[in-house]
Amino acid sequence: MENCVFCKIINKELPSYTVYEDENVIALLDINPKVKGHTLVIPKGHEANFSHLTADQARHLFLTTQKVLKALLSTESLAQGANILINQDQIAGQTEMHVHAHIIPRTHKNNFGLNFNHSSSLSLSHEQFQNIAKEISENLK
Repeated sequence: MENCVFCKIINKELPSYTVYEDENVIALLDINPKVKGHTLVIPKGHEANFSHLTADQARHLFLTTQKVLKALLSTESLAQGANILINQDQIAGQTEMHVHAHIIPRTHKNNFGLNFNHSSSLSLSHEQFQNIAKEISENLK
């Protein structure tokens, strides 16, 4: 895509801090990192969203994300854990419309605000859970 920043990086029109690259994906440091080591894993074929990827593209994206994550976790000063995140569309925070996975390293010292503790969980009734599960399941067929 002509105006896609990630496509320009993939085509070597823009510089990057690349940590891994093969024929299908590139992994690079986010230039607007939330924490040190914040890495993006980006398929080389331009697709706007994760839901548009083929099964092979999604598999390669996740396998590469896992490979890079293992390297980050081997660098204890950067990561003792991590959040893996893919934003789907602008409503979910996607700012660059080229699918990419975020690997956000977590240490006891960094203070990134993504938190999944139970105190901030949504409270739903048994019936609400059943209705939501049914609606999703019906769309999987």
